[in-house]
Amino acid sequence: MSTPAAVRILAPAKVNLWLRVLRRRPDGFHELDTLFQAVDLCDEVEVSRRPGSGVRLTVEGADLGPARENLAQRAALAFVDAVGLAASSERVEIRLRKRIPAGAGLGGGSSDAAAVLRCMSELWGAPLSPSVLAEVGASLGSDIAFFLGEGPLARGTGRGEILEALQPLPEGNLVLVLPPVHVATGPAYGALARHRARHGADGREPPAGVLTWHDLAEIAVNDFELVVPRSNPPVAASLEALRRAGARPALLSGSGGACFGAFPDEGRARAVATELSGRLGWSAVPVRTLTAFPVPQPL
Repeated sequence: MSTPAAVRILAPAKVNLWLRVLRRRPDGFHELDTLFQAVDLCDEVEVSRRPGSGVRLTVEGADLGPARENLAQRAALAFVDAVGLAASSERVEIRLRKRIPAGAGLGGGSSDAAAVLRCMSELWGAPLSPSVLAEVGASLGSDIAFFLGEGPLARGTGRGEILEALQPLPEGNLVLVLPPVHVATGPAYGALARHRARHGADGREPPAGVLTWHDLAEIAVNDFELVVPRSNPPVAASLEALRRAGARPALLSGSGGACFGAFPDEGRARAVATELSGRLGWSAVPVRTLTAFPVPQPL
C-alpha cells in the first residue's frame, strides 16, 4: 500500500490525575510519579510531503514565538535527522491549529511534537521502531513519551518518560478551568523546593492496582498545589470554585495554571462550565477523557 502525501491528526491535551515530585536527580531534573490522562481538548496537526527541502511550520490560533523554538518544528527536524532525510528533495510542511493554551500544564506543546512524529512516521512508512521514535521524542521533552505511548492513561516515572500503560478508565466528564496566568515550570519547582525546605515533604504513597474514578476522588494529589495557588490567586480561585461546585477530584494539572474537576455526568459538567465561566471571568470548558489516542488520517 502506498503512503499518503499528507495526513492530519488531533493532538490531545492531558491532565495529571496524580503528581508527586520526588528527589532531585544529578542531571538537574526531578524524579516524578504521575498519572497522565488524555482529554478531548485538541490541537490539530497536518503534515505534508512537498517538493523542496527543509521544514516549514504555520501556526493558527496563537502566537507561540519563533518557529525554531516550537516543539512541533523541533520534532520534525529531529525526525529528519534520525531518518537521514536532510539530503532528500522533499520539504516537510506542518500546519498547526492551536486550541490548547500554552503554559497551562496541559502538555499542548508536547502533544503537538508527538503528533508531528506520528504523522511523519506514517508519511515515511514507519522507518523508526516505536522505541526509537520514543527516544527521539524524549530527547525533546519528558511529556512527549506519553503522547507517543500505547494508551491515554499511563503512569509516568523517571522524568515522566518511563511509562506504564494502564487500562483506560471509563470516559469521564471533566471541567477544565483556564485562569489567565502563565506558570513557568522552573520557578514552580524552585518554589516547591523552598516550601519543602521549610516544612518537609509528606509521605503519601502513589496509587497501586486497578483504578476507578472513585479511587481517584479519594487519593488524587498534585504537589504543586502547595505553592502555585499561593502565588497565583486566579489558580486558587479556580480550584476553590471547582470544589464548591462538587468536583471530585479537583486538581491543578502539571505545574498549572489549568485546573480541572471531575463530575458524574456530561450535563452537570456543562452546567458547571457555564456557571464558572460567568462567575470567574475566564474560560471553563467541559471535556471528556479519552479511551484511545487519535491516529493519523490521510488527507
